[in-house]
Amino acid sequence: MYNDKTIAAVIPAYNEEPFIGEVIETLPEFIDRAYVIDDRSTDDTWAEIRHKADAVNEEGETTLDRVVPIRHAENKGVGGAIKTGYLHALEDEMDVTTVIAGDGQTEPDIVERIVAPVADGRADYSKGNRLLGQERRDMPLFRQIGNFTLTLITKIASGYWKIMDPQNGSTAISHEALDRVGIEEMYEGYGYCNDLLVRLNANNVRVADVKRRAVYKDEESDIDYKTYIPRVSGLLLRGFLWRLRTKYLVRDFHPLALFYYVGAATAGVGLLSGLKSAVDRDSGTSRGSSLVLFVLGWLFLLIAMVFDLEENEDLELLLYDEYE
Repeated sequence: MYNDKTIAAVIPAYNEEPFIGEVIETLPEFIDRAYVIDDRSTDDTWAEIRHKADAVNEEGETTLDRVVPIRHAENKGVGGAIKTGYLHALEDEMDVTTVIAGDGQTEPDIVERIVAPVADGRADYSKGNRLLGQERRDMPLFRQIGNFTLTLITKIASGYWKIMDPQNGSTAISHEALDRVGIEEMYEGYGYCNDLLVRLNANNVRVADVKRRAVYKDEESDIDYKTYIPRVSGLLLRGFLWRLRTKYLVRDFHPLALFYYVGAATAGVGLLSGLKSAVDRDSGTSRGSSLVLFVLGWLFLLIAMVFDLEENEDLELLLYDEYE
C-alpha cells in the first residue's frame, strides 16, 4: 500500500523474455498486485512470467497472489494489454493502478514518482515527462522529433495544453477516474496513451505531469514513426471532434466549440479558393478575399485555443521541481 491506498501495477509484455523477469523481481514493495499481461509473445516471455510469478507468490505472506500472470489468446497491441490489466484492477477495486514497462524502462523509483500524486490525492491521473533537461538529451533524436510532433497534436486534441511527452507510458490512475473514462473503448494500439488523455479531459480529470529520467536499455522499439504518426494523428482528430462535442456541447455548453468549427471551415474555404484562383485565373475568385478568409479562419481557431487553454488550466498539475 501507499498512503493507505491499495496499488496495482499493469505490466504489458510482448517478446520481453530478457527483461520481464527482472521487472517482476524488482517490483516496489508498495505494489499490492501486479497484472503481467503476455500479449501473445512469440518467444519464451510467457514461461518467464509464470516462473517469476511463482517465485514471488511463494514468498508472499497472504493466500492472494501478488503477481497475476495473464496471457492473451491473440496479440492485441500494447493498449489492449494495458486495457486487460485496467479491467482486472477495476474488478479488484484497486485504489490506484500504475503502468510499468515490461522492458525495464520504468525503474522502481520512477514508479513511486508516478504513483505519489494520485495516491496523495493531488491528481487522478499522472504521467511521466522525459522532455526536461538531461532527460530529453538522453532520448534518441528520431524519438525526440516524433515525440515533439505528437506532443503538439495531442495538446490540441486533448485540451491538456501544458502537458508534454504524451507518449510516455509511465502512468498512474485512480479507481474513480478509471471507472469514469469508459476504458472498454480505449484504443488498443500504441496511441492508447494519447487517446486516454482525450477521454480524461472530456471527463474533467486532473492530470499531473511528473519529471522522470529516460531509461533506454537493449530493447528495440516496434514503432515505425512513418506509419505511427499519421495513424495516431487520425485517431487524435477523431478524438478531438468527440471531445468538443461531448465536453462543450452535450455535457455543457461553451462557444469555443463553435469557434473551432467556424474557424476550420472558414480557413478551409479560404485555402481552397486560393488554390483555385492560383490554378485558374479566370475563376473569378479574388486572391485577396481568399487570404482574408484564411486569416480570419485562423483567428477564430486561435481564439478557440485560448478559450480551451483557460477552461482546462485547473486540470493540469506540473511536478517538475520537487524531484530535482
